[in-house]
Amino acid sequence: MKKHLTTFLLCAVLILACTTSPTGRRQLMLVSEDSAIAASKQAYVEMLKPYAQKGKIDNDPGLRGRVYRITGRLIAQAIKMRPETKDWDWSIKIIDDPETINAWAMAGGKMAIYSGLVEKLKPTDSELAQVLGHEIAHALAKHSAEKMSVAMASSIGVAAVGVAADGRGLALTGAALAAALAVQKPNSRAAESEADRIGIELAAKAGYDPRAAVTLWQKMAKAGGKGPPEFLSTHPAPENREKKLAELVPAMMPYYEQKGDRPAYRL
Repeated sequence: MKKHLTTFLLCAVLILACTTSPTGRRQLMLVSEDSAIAASKQAYVEMLKPYAQKGKIDNDPGLRGRVYRITGRLIAQAIKMRPETKDWDWSIKIIDDPETINAWAMAGGKMAIYSGLVEKLKPTDSELAQVLGHEIAHALAKHSAEKMSVAMASSIGVAAVGVAADGRGLALTGAALAAALAVQKPNSRAAESEADRIGIELAAKAGYDPRAAVTLWQKMAKAGGKGPPEFLSTHPAPENREKKLAELVPAMMPYYEQKGDRPAYRL
């Protein structure tokens, strides 16, 4: 009887913890976005610390200016999509690692991109905007909180203890660790498709050619060498990704072609 009650309570918690993403997709949210943002803030500092200690953060002024300029325009569009994110402490750091093709984002707009992505892919501004827009989309769609929630739900013992929907049942260090692990774990196919959809729209509205989403992934596919880019370990490519992105291009072109200045968020 006690076992049945625990199972019932667990199911009730999971049902009540469901929310919807910006695209209308149902999400499991045992950890609130605010909790994920707080945890990510601490995890972000700790993840960057080893690189900072070796002087491997934001070393190239030219690349830094380019990344900040593109990211600023994308964030301005992200804030239009979700106005409450204007209060986020948006940040992006360039990690000096010429061999790593990767980028990531945490809750609250904490982002990083590795210099190897630029050096090896040699992306145009529009292609780089697709990468950065995709990462911003992960933050907008609460994917860190979602992955932390799924990890919690996969442990019946943790969920059954009565972890509150706002995630306050986690200790700060534990939550920060969970946030860090969420960045390193693969996204679901649903989350990847969602980030593609949101990211290409952000980029188009920011003035970057949506057709670059297709050419970016063509470059990513060719960049394997001895193994696939690290980006694909945490951003697994859904089937027919290039085809799906190409299908989105016609609807995005009017955003790209619209006249007027493109606002930029100051990082």
